[in-house]
Amino acid sequence: MSITLEQANTAVAAALAKASEMKLKPLTVAVLDAGGHLVALQRQDGSSILRPEIAIGKAASSLALGLSSRKIAEMAADRPSFVASLGPLSRQGIIPAAGGLLIFGEGPHPVGAIGVTGDLSDNDEAAALAGIAAAGLKAEPQT
Repeated sequence: MSITLEQANTAVAAALAKASEMKLKPLTVAVLDAGGHLVALQRQDGSSILRPEIAIGKAASSLALGLSSRKIAEMAADRPSFVASLGPLSRQGIIPAAGGLLIFGEGPHPVGAIGVTGDLSDNDEAAALAGIAAAGLKAEPQT
């Protein structure tokens, strides 16, 4: 199973609504399906021009390594050479900063991933979590 367009659009809208509620800087939100293909992307007015690539990169990083981008950042602190070497291997790069999360449905395998960028990484992640929840999905596997 993979995330649907309706679920992806709901996640994006909810993440942006959370950003407005929290009065965050302009965000960009990307949702990828389980195969790493872009399903939905929106950027708020004023979001800088590299933000789409960063949002996609955060989501793709999570899918590539099976971890949140926050955990990838922790890994980078412990093994910087290893994480740096992964970037050239990934078409979308590896972004070791919070804001990229795997998305799960009913089963133990991800149905996609979300990437949010534009504010502090903790705030990006809060918006991503709000998006996942609004779509009726989870950020942790269901076993």
